Amino acid sequence: MSNRIDFIWQEIIADIGTPVAAWQIGVILMAFAIAWMINGVIRAYVMRHAPEHWKIGIGTFNRLLFPLSMLCIVLLSKWMLGFWQHTAMLQLASNLLLAMAAVRLAVYAMRYIIAPGGVLKAIESALATLIWLVLVAHLSGFLPELLAAMESIEFTIGKTKVNLLIVLQGLLTILVTIFTAMWFSRFIENKLMQVEQINANTRVVLSKVLRIFLLFIALLIGLSAVGLDLTLLSVFGGALGVGLGFGLQRIASNYVSGFILLVDKSIQIGDVVTIDVHYGVIRDLRTRYLVLQKLDGTEVIIPNETLIINPVINHSFLDRNTRVVVTVQVAYQSDLDLVIKLLLQAANEHARVLVTPEPAAIVTGFADSGIDLRLSVWIPDAEQGTAGLQSELFLAIWRLFKANNVSIPYPQREVRILGDSVSVVD
Repeated sequence: MSNRIDFIWQEIIADIGTPVAAWQIGVILMAFAIAWMINGVIRAYVMRHAPEHWKIGIGTFNRLLFPLSMLCIVLLSKWMLGFWQHTAMLQLASNLLLAMAAVRLAVYAMRYIIAPGGVLKAIESALATLIWLVLVAHLSGFLPELLAAMESIEFTIGKTKVNLLIVLQGLLTILVTIFTAMWFSRFIENKLMQVEQINANTRVVLSKVLRIFLLFIALLIGLSAVGLDLTLLSVFGGALGVGLGFGLQRIASNYVSGFILLVDKSIQIGDVVTIDVHYGVIRDLRTRYLVLQKLDGTEVIIPNETLIINPVINHSFLDRNTRVVVTVQVAYQSDLDLVIKLLLQAANEHARVLVTPEPAAIVTGFADSGIDLRLSVWIPDAEQGTAGLQSELFLAIWRLFKANNVSIPYPQREVRILGDSVSVVD
């Protein structure tokens, strides 16, 4: 156990049951009450006055503010009481509060760069456990001995002798630099995606390139801080190139295809497309794949390479308007002029149907049971779905046909008995 930690514990044990301990416990309780009131005031203000999009950020800052504000009060009181009595208990409380602030800051940062899920919870638990274990080792006095034990474990990498402590320090440095780069890139990406003056594809390209650039710089900084020779990256780059050429060529093709799609603007977020058998709206463009939301609400993950090598129907490439077709059949005795008028009336009365281009109703053929007609309408919001629109148009047409005595035929078969023979006429 280190002399400093041993001295703190001796003071705490010696002060138990004395006014010195009572003063320190009173300071801790006072700091807790003040920090709790500050949090309560901020929480009340956020719930009543702050805009909705501020509440998450302010709420997270409020959770971090509690240990920090309490820590400031404890440190200030420790400095004042230190002129006439022991303050070992306040020193221990400040260490605990600092660890609490570190845990909450790490959790906040992880939630900012990683989507909610099992991975996020596992990382948060691992970080919190690691921070508390380090604090326990420090307060128990075993941390210097633990560091010395790890330093004594040596092994050779190439021609360089290293120990376990240096390796762990290097990994921690690299993780911290990469973590900082990811946090900073996510912050810039969120700001960039709110700039509506820039095309959506351009915003996605800039954010992805920026993230790759920052991660590369962070990796170089981390390796340099560890003391590794950066010329080793040339060997690694050559091996990575061989791997991409043989085993990872499809993955590399998807990434390259993703950047091509983002740059040439042939596919954009919000476009209504048909890819193979999938018809829907593009909700997200990633460097490796895109997310296509079908009109029934399901989402399809499509690799970017598929869009490069296969035909893609972009229904909103030049014009966001989409055509919807409804086919009907009427009996031969029907008045076709009246039928066409009723079809156009059903289309014009629907709220989603555009006036320009105007709806069109035409005769498409003479079938076995009746006359085929087609009603074509245009809508500006195909991403809202077309099945419901077609159903509503069919219902409107049905009501208008019934009101005007227009019959919809169905297949009929006529049986004639002539003497001993039977003939069937469709």
